[in-house]
Amino acid sequence: MANPGHSGSLQEDVQVNNADLADVIANDHGLTKADARKVVDAVFSSITDAASKGEEVSLNGFGKFKVKDSPAREGRNPSTGATIQIAASKKLGFSPAKAVKDKLNG
Repeated sequence: MANPGHSGSLQEDVQVNNADLADVIANDHGLTKADARKVVDAVFSSITDAASKGEEVSLNGFGKFKVKDSPAREGRNPSTGATIQIAASKKLGFSPAKAVKDKLNG
C-alpha cells in the first residue's frame, strides 16, 4: 500500500499492487490517479506484449525481464504420489540490476 503520510514511498513488508504504484506516481508527478493508473497499466502491458513475442525487456537501472523455456518433466501428484507428466511451458524471469541488488542489500 502507498504510505499516505509520505509522498513517493511505499511501506515495507506490505504487498503493493497496481493502484498503489499509480497513487505514488500521481502524487510524485502531479497526475490524476486515473491518468497514473493508465501509465502503470501501459507499462505492464508493453512488458507483457514484448515478452509474449520472446523479446527481452531491459529497464536501465531496474533489471531485465526474459522469457525462459521450461522443458516437459515428470512430477508427482502430492495427494496420491502418482507420477504425472508436466507439460513444457514458458516462464517470465526477472534479473535485477546491480543498483536494485545494492539497494536490497543495504
